[in-house]
Amino acid sequence: MPSDQPSTERWALITGATAGIGAAFAGRLAADGWHLVLVARDTDRLAAQAAELTGRHGIETETVAADLSTDDGCAAVERRLADDPAVELLVNNAGISLNSPFLRSSPQDEARLLRLNVHAVMRLTLVALQSMTERRSGAVINVSSVAGFGAVMPGSTYSASKAWVTNFSESVGQSARPFSVRVMALCPGYTRTEFHQRAGIDISGTPGWMWLDASTVVDEALRDLGKGRLVSVPSWKYKLAGAGLRHAPRRLLDVIARDTRGRIGRDRG
Repeated sequence: MPSDQPSTERWALITGATAGIGAAFAGRLAADGWHLVLVARDTDRLAAQAAELTGRHGIETETVAADLSTDDGCAAVERRLADDPAVELLVNNAGISLNSPFLRSSPQDEARLLRLNVHAVMRLTLVALQSMTERRSGAVINVSSVAGFGAVMPGSTYSASKAWVTNFSESVGQSARPFSVRVMALCPGYTRTEFHQRAGIDISGTPGWMWLDASTVVDEALRDLGKGRLVSVPSWKYKLAGAGLRHAPRRLLDVIARDTRGRIGRDRG
């Protein structure tokens, strides 16, 4: 983790901060003494989260209510990233999946997915790195997914968006290293959050052993960031799965590919 500044001066900005992995990052960083800029769409949840973290850990918090699938939302967060106090750690966590396969999707839904999962990540990372590389200090964690290692969910464009996030983070991370700045893709598997519920995805058939705890994911991510890794895959089971997806013959993946999440509405209309 970036540690050039005293702990009382370190600021982190987290998108999608009010739930799931984003909330776990907020809790862990607040406990470690980081001041936080919390970004999400729900103003009330942001205010409640900020008050709770400040009361529990004595840190400073700022909130930015923004929909990052819009230009205005991205611009609002970009302004904060370019402002003082400087943001030492950016966590791009906000993202969505869709509850219908591509053949039954709409251009509007697919565009929103790409704008949030890809476009916003690119924009915010670029602004953050411009100031971080000048200071020779800072880090970016882009929350991706082990799903991005292979097309194993037929009809889902979520995995394609996460493949971009991982590749992007690896590439940009290599170019940022000479400036003492780290960029890392975090690629968890199934994690217990509100993510699937919000997307309308039925995960009742997913075995319990496949699930990860968000706090554990964050702990492993921060350890891997401290080691300078470009990609973090929490849990040995997903390390094995990720290696298999990356190196297995494509014909084999075509045979075993299936959507284990069971998308709601797949057989409708």
